[in-house]
Amino acid sequence: MLTAAVIGTSILLAGCTPAPPPAPTASSSPAPSTSAPATSAPASPTPSTGASSTAAATISGTPQPVATGLAAPWSVVFRNGTPLVSERNSGRILELAPDGSARPIGTVEGVDARGESGLLGLAVGSGGDLYVYSTAAGGNRVQRFAVSGEPGSLSLGQPDTLLEGIPAASIHDGGRLAFGPDGMLYVAAGDASQRDSAQDRNSLAGKILRMTPDGQAPADNPFPGSLVYSYGHRNPQGMAWAADGTMFATEFGQNTWDELNIITPGANYGWPIVEGIADREGFVNPVQQWQPTSASPSGMAYSGGTLFIANLRGQVLRSVPRL
Repeated sequence: MLTAAVIGTSILLAGCTPAPPPAPTASSSPAPSTSAPATSAPASPTPSTGASSTAAATISGTPQPVATGLAAPWSVVFRNGTPLVSERNSGRILELAPDGSARPIGTVEGVDARGESGLLGLAVGSGGDLYVYSTAAGGNRVQRFAVSGEPGSLSLGQPDTLLEGIPAASIHDGGRLAFGPDGMLYVAAGDASQRDSAQDRNSLAGKILRMTPDGQAPADNPFPGSLVYSYGHRNPQGMAWAADGTMFATEFGQNTWDELNIITPGANYGWPIVEGIADREGFVNPVQQWQPTSASPSGMAYSGGTLFIANLRGQVLRSVPRL
């Protein structure tokens, strides 16, 4: 039987509306190969304990729908065992009952849903508060909400805005939230179609951010006083940690490669200068890459030694064993 984390990743296959496959363009990155849609990185600055596509985990049982009839579900988290789902376009947060029915626990006010933007990531704090990433008129933001009531009658409280002004657009908003094993909140922020901002450490766009549960920059962040944890990202979409604390993130590429990266503090993942495995000094290679037409990775979960990655354009749930 799949774990709750893997069920959460599966539902995210419907979380975004992927664009039609783009026409190939010239690139200095390796050309896609229809016979080898996934490749592993050669030796690189990333840790040697990377991921490989040479084997696949065995999943028993037949997949079953958890809930149906949802409108653009984007993120799913579990609060004391109860699944909560964000609806990107409506701004609603839904509570799923064991019978698959859904009821709204509240609506996030001020959500500006355009294209890929709207109500996106959710995360549950250690005290049961709900952390929410959404697009507002002034940009993307991270808010914290108290949740009251019992399963079947949960209710969303008033927002406490922890961070606002993350660049937003109708594409490339990132949006994933996740608490790491260190108790810090990690925030995936896309480049909001401002390509060069991914390399600008003074911009919040094109980054993975790390903050305390109260929204402050931790003292041990790689750049003093900054929320920036890693940079050079185009549109990071999934985050997960292995049992030993290794952090992984998936990323939407442009025309050449989607990526699975090992995230280390202060590292530069290359966008927009490089895409995929480039073996260029100063940039970290992905540990796995796929052609966008067969992937477009979204949510990701780690369970039993395997990373499970939902793929929007590929319309598959891919397993990547950790070696």
